[in-house]
Amino acid sequence: MKKNRRKILSGSRKILFAILAMFLSLGASAQQITASGQVLDAQNEPLIGVSVQEKGTTNGAITDLDGNFSLNVQQNAILVFSYVGYKSQEMKAARQMKVTLQEDNEVLDEVVVIGYGSVKRKDVTTAISSVSTKDLDMRPIVSAGQAIQGKAAGVSVIQPNGTPGGEMSIRVRGTTSMNGSNDPLYVVDGVPVDNIKFLSPNDIESMQILKDASSASIYGSRAANGVILITTKAGATGNAKVSLTAQFGLNKVADKVESLNAAQYKELQDEIGLVSLPDGLPDRTDWFDETYQTGKTQNYQIAVSNGNEKMKYYLSAGYLNEQGVLDISYYKRYNFRVNLENQVRKWLTVSANISYSDYTSNGGGAMGTGANRGGVILAVINTPTYAPVWDALNPNQYYNNFYGVGNITNPLENMARAKNNKDKENRLLASGNVLLTILPELKFKSTLTLDRRNAVNTTFLDPISTTWGRNQYGEASDNRNMNTVLTFDNVLTYNKNFKKHGLEVMAGSSWTDSDYSNSWINGSHYRDDQIQTLNAANKISWDNTGTGASQWGIMSFFGRVAYNFDSKYLLTANIRADGSSKLHPDHRWGVFPSFSAAWRISSEKFMEDLTWIDDLKLRGGWGQTGNQSGIGDYAYLQRYNIGRIEWFKKGEEGDKTDYANAVPTISQANLRTSDLTWETTTQTNIGLDLTVLNGRLTFNADYYYKKTKNMLMNVSLPAGAAAATSIARNEGEMVNKGFELSISSKNFRGGAFTWDTDFNISFNRNKLTKLELQKVYYDAKTADVVNDYVVRNEPGRALGGFYGYISDGVDPETGELMYRDLNHDGKISSSDRTYIGDPNPDFTYGMTNTFSWKGFNLSIFIQGSYGNDIYNASRIETEGMYDGKNQSTRVLGRWKIPGQITDVPKANFKLLNSTYFVEDGSYLRLKDVSLSYNVKGKLLKKWGITRLQPYFTATNLLTWTSYSGMDPEVNQWGNSGTVQGIDWGTYPHCRSYVFGINVEF
Repeated sequence: MKKNRRKILSGSRKILFAILAMFLSLGASAQQITASGQVLDAQNEPLIGVSVQEKGTTNGAITDLDGNFSLNVQQNAILVFSYVGYKSQEMKAARQMKVTLQEDNEVLDEVVVIGYGSVKRKDVTTAISSVSTKDLDMRPIVSAGQAIQGKAAGVSVIQPNGTPGGEMSIRVRGTTSMNGSNDPLYVVDGVPVDNIKFLSPNDIESMQILKDASSASIYGSRAANGVILITTKAGATGNAKVSLTAQFGLNKVADKVESLNAAQYKELQDEIGLVSLPDGLPDRTDWFDETYQTGKTQNYQIAVSNGNEKMKYYLSAGYLNEQGVLDISYYKRYNFRVNLENQVRKWLTVSANISYSDYTSNGGGAMGTGANRGGVILAVINTPTYAPVWDALNPNQYYNNFYGVGNITNPLENMARAKNNKDKENRLLASGNVLLTILPELKFKSTLTLDRRNAVNTTFLDPISTTWGRNQYGEASDNRNMNTVLTFDNVLTYNKNFKKHGLEVMAGSSWTDSDYSNSWINGSHYRDDQIQTLNAANKISWDNTGTGASQWGIMSFFGRVAYNFDSKYLLTANIRADGSSKLHPDHRWGVFPSFSAAWRISSEKFMEDLTWIDDLKLRGGWGQTGNQSGIGDYAYLQRYNIGRIEWFKKGEEGDKTDYANAVPTISQANLRTSDLTWETTTQTNIGLDLTVLNGRLTFNADYYYKKTKNMLMNVSLPAGAAAATSIARNEGEMVNKGFELSISSKNFRGGAFTWDTDFNISFNRNKLTKLELQKVYYDAKTADVVNDYVVRNEPGRALGGFYGYISDGVDPETGELMYRDLNHDGKISSSDRTYIGDPNPDFTYGMTNTFSWKGFNLSIFIQGSYGNDIYNASRIETEGMYDGKNQSTRVLGRWKIPGQITDVPKANFKLLNSTYFVEDGSYLRLKDVSLSYNVKGKLLKKWGITRLQPYFTATNLLTWTSYSGMDPEVNQWGNSGTVQGIDWGTYPHCRSYVFGINVEF
């Protein structure tokens, strides 16, 4: 009986376990569901690339081209839907879901990067501009600086010339230094760098511009010209994402300056009387067509990113090849980036940002000089059209028989002089970070960075094809330099919120060390052009070959305290102390404090009834920043010139000097400056931020006053006053003051159509107020025939003022330009010169309109400047009519007979720097027009493609200006602070047409 009972029990257990296993299986199955659905915007348009994540896990997905998603989750899971520009939304998971995301009109919770930290935009107390990066992958830009142009109030960005890969000139609230750099400090992922040429715009996640001293002073001695903070892209949790951008563009010169044909040229030369030309010369060559070509641009960028709760990564690589409109000009760049972040423990996160770039360029030959000195741009006009390209009697030589005119070289020969020039640089920027979370509110971050640059500049001129090359028997040079900068930062941050109070305390230190070395060697007398390296030169220069080295360092300590009460009353205080090796030990340390405060008026009770105001905040700040970039590494020390002795020289009879064993001589190079100290800029800022109509309109306005004292300058001393003729000293003072306004508007929201507008305008007034030792500084000599400076800087005026004679037009009786006798002494002399133009604009502006309709997107960006003058020095060479060079067709209207009324003087008129060459440089430019379409389809979904976006972009499409030159956005003196707005054979900007595609999967 017991045995049977045991059998029954055993069978019952089996059945019971089987039933239990079935229920457990059913239970487990019931706990998992497949959540699927579609994510739409307020206009019921599908949203592509929305992150769908199971809350509290790393399980996630991304919506496809139709906004659809599918994700296996726990039955009671909460799904988090997030997308840039939209409010995040949480919903309980279901098998079929329809999710509508609302636009994030309340941008106040956006996190803004600031110096050594971040803050919510609503708690910002300083003047900070954010630059949108959402359209960078659809614009044919080479440098991140181009992305800023016209996009931020108070920031002037010009490209001084159209050279491929050319540097940008960026000014944050005006020019603050005469001798020092006026470039802002660039901080990439927390690392200060001197330029951003190495950075691919496609790698940029965000850009913030710290404009006032209260925001920038945390960077102390390096922030006098503002700070541009750049954060590169990082990996994110969810599915892996691969992004590909491909661009192909065509570039054309926008405007052409017509030159005289052969018959017109002969008529002119007969009037000048310097050249005797035969009759019937034919027009053989159109030098414009021979010189300029259709430039081509290729740009390919690829990125892969992914991550989970523990590990995130972002990898990118790119290739850029920009071929200029001048055949020999180009810019090539290879770039690679790796961004890694790993949460090793809850309290320990390590990360690394590594970028490597390699870029090579040729600027296209000499610019800013006459055709006779290798100037390519002017030679296009100055070369007579009767001349062929090549010499028929010497097939390997460029034609140079201009009937006795010795100062003409055709543009192709001038380009040939530079075609083998090559500027090459590679840059490695690597930083490692350790973040310790000591307490939830207490964190310590340590960063070590290596910034290493290797540059090689080589030239070679063959001994056959060009006149100059034949004179030198061929020549070559090799210049190399390497710069290594180490930076070690340590930052401790305490951030605590309790009830309505918020407190942040930050303290840190930064150590920077720079080690620079260079070498140079020159040679000549080549047999031919088969071997272009210096080992094939028969002569190596004995006095133009050598090596050099220098070092500098900065030690810094800094801190910040920020307090806010209910995001209504906000206070921030910064202080930084910098010690520089460039300055005298007794004056080495500079202390730069700043204070700022903000009052959110809209949070007060008396504002409750004004429901149309979303946010109203009043800001104010004061601070100091320093500058030491205008001086050398050993500025305060006594330095010497080294003079080599001709060891191969044989002395004359009676000379007992042992030249063979002579040693170099030394001579005093400067006067020592024992009191050299910091150049300091003090800035006061008042600002207002206003958002109304449920986020439809946003206004930001700022007024600022900047005063720079103790400007670091190299002062020239009178001859014979001392053993040396220059001294570095703290010399003068300068003021910038201005107003800036930005407006962002969501103009239309309805159905499938949207229209947004972003507008900014900036007013800046610059004045040099004080100079101590040297009262006047002249600069910018142009054409040899004038041989006089055209820029004069002195106290009481803005920098860069043009100086010369006032022209009152053409005398109808003599055909001469009439120059005004200002001192009324009955003659025209140097004492009749005065200020004749101002290159500083009254205001600059930019506006972007963005239209979207279903899958189409149209962006129109205009940018301009008003009230600035340009000194068109090119016209001295193309309208001066003083020698045998060809001229532009404008001289066809020249004076020829007494009584003739014209605004063009006679041939061979008296040529001086005057208002005759000063023109209004105001312009309005249709900078970018981009049209794109988001392609959708089931086949793309099947292939896993979440974004397929072809686009077309036209750049510099139209320019409205009265300026007669090839382009109003020029400055032959490049990034100079003291010389602006001079056009002298400057490489013109181009009109570009770019076809591209963005793909993500």
